[in-house]
Amino acid sequence: MTRNNLSQEEIDSLIAALGSGVIEEQESKNIAGEHRLYDFRRPSKLSKEQMRTLRVIHENFARVLGNFLSTYLRVPAKVQLLSVSQVTYEEFVFSLQVPTLVTIFNMSQELGSALLETNPSIVFPIIDIVFGGGGTMPPQTRELTDIEITVMRQINTKFLNNLCYAWGDIARLSPTVETMDTNQQYNQMFASTETVILLTFNVQIKDNTGLINLCLPYISIEKIAPRLNAQVWFKQANLDAPHSREKVIIKQLEKVDLKVTALLGKTTVSLDDFLQFREGDVIQLYTREADELDIYVEKELLFKGHAGLCGHNAAVQITRWAEEEGQ
Repeated sequence: MTRNNLSQEEIDSLIAALGSGVIEEQESKNIAGEHRLYDFRRPSKLSKEQMRTLRVIHENFARVLGNFLSTYLRVPAKVQLLSVSQVTYEEFVFSLQVPTLVTIFNMSQELGSALLETNPSIVFPIIDIVFGGGGTMPPQTRELTDIEITVMRQINTKFLNNLCYAWGDIARLSPTVETMDTNQQYNQMFASTETVILLTFNVQIKDNTGLINLCLPYISIEKIAPRLNAQVWFKQANLDAPHSREKVIIKQLEKVDLKVTALLGKTTVSLDDFLQFREGDVIQLYTREADELDIYVEKELLFKGHAGLCGHNAAVQITRWAEEEGQ
């Protein structure tokens, strides 16, 4: 028969243990291991692994975007991913400066709408460079004109197209700009308490530095959350690795504008004749009518061709590769 009563020696041992705090400490440890704090105002709906995968994806996007800006603007540019966080939409809106440029775009039919915010500190330098300036900031931040918004709409569309390359292993994106403005209409885009994934990028263009914020609603990311598993992502990325980098480079190069020049001919004149040139004067060239013209691509002689017309425009027909000396 099992004995239920404690002996005096056992009772004394328990009293001693309680007095020393040993039993209380063990119970506290057990209780502490059974719960964790939860912030109901900032719920974490994605796991740490899924957040890490998003970070890797958008670090790739930052590199592609930096290459695009350098190529498109023809100035030194660098983009770096600063942070990936889960916040409420209200917190995101309150963190924005006013005015700022907000682009609401549709990611795809599957994922729906998201938001791209571009700081004025890089918007105005970009516009200045596009218009032929040196990339300077105005003395004071102001609202964008309709022409400037049109220019930034084209550039932000190219921004978002680069997002397709980074997301290629996770989802097929086809981003299209829906609205673009500098006012507060985007305040009501999502519910204030809705969780969003906020990706913040630091952008440096020449001597100007600013931020780009990409705001992705959790309701959209939830649809592809299972694909944000690191093993799944890296497996797919490795399968595409031999060709993906080459594809990205080719896509970037295809967008580069090249200056093509056809040299009609040359001649030599005296300084006296040059000083007497007037409108309407005819200058005789060494080139004969049937001679091939030199065609340059970015100051490199690459082709030979003949001058002619295409519709109502002057044109040049490439006939062959130029034969350079030493080749």
